[in-house]
Amino acid sequence: MNIILLGIIGLIIGTFVILFGGGGAAIYLGILTGLFGLRASAAAATSLVTVLPSLMMGTWRYYRQGQINTKVGNQMLVTAIPAVIVGSLISGYIPNSIYTWLIGLILIVLGLNMFLQKTSKNASVNDKVAHSARLKAETYGILGGLMVGVAGMSGGAVIIAGLFLLGLQAFNATATSAYVLVFMTAVGTLFHIAGGQVDWSAGLPLMIGALFGAMIAPKLSLKLAKTQSIKYMKPAIGVFLALLGIKSLL
Repeated sequence: MNIILLGIIGLIIGTFVILFGGGGAAIYLGILTGLFGLRASAAAATSLVTVLPSLMMGTWRYYRQGQINTKVGNQMLVTAIPAVIVGSLISGYIPNSIYTWLIGLILIVLGLNMFLQKTSKNASVNDKVAHSARLKAETYGILGGLMVGVAGMSGGAVIIAGLFLLGLQAFNATATSAYVLVFMTAVGTLFHIAGGQVDWSAGLPLMIGALFGAMIAPKLSLKLAKTQSIKYMKPAIGVFLALLGIKSLL
């Protein structure tokens, strides 16, 4: 395998997925299977192992900047972690075609919801609305956990959507998403390493490149937060999620 190419791919993906609150395991999964011909089980294990160090690095830097809302993140982890475990245990019994369609439809719905949803300028939220938002976000935590457990994805797409629904804005949402994904990915990695073989010849170059990307992303987020681009972030992520969903259905 081309070590330099893998390193560059890891750098690019690591920068952008940490910047936008994802883990990138699904992207690595596609690259490892589509471009480098790894078996699905090996690619799933390798992608999660690749993602974890960069997620930890990015999360630590976001934490140092004070951008992570740990209270909200912990609320989501309450449902996400058990879902990772359940998903890992049942992954061998779910037909891939059914799972692919389900995830595709979920991503499309989430993406359209984020694109169309207006940012509320009213800080006052009644208890009923807040409770409803928490239930929805916890549901997305379950979906994100299942994505990690069943398919070796990072689950970042539905996690960040849930965090936006809880009222987090821009890079606070992406930073908190990275925080949630660290714990989800760590649990998923343990299960997938046990069930699949990690290809270190592909994983290490990707991992090193992604680590450098994870160091760049938090600094880049501080600069972008001072520009007008911040108001386009939520609808842009919504469009991206919808496109991912459509692509998975094709």
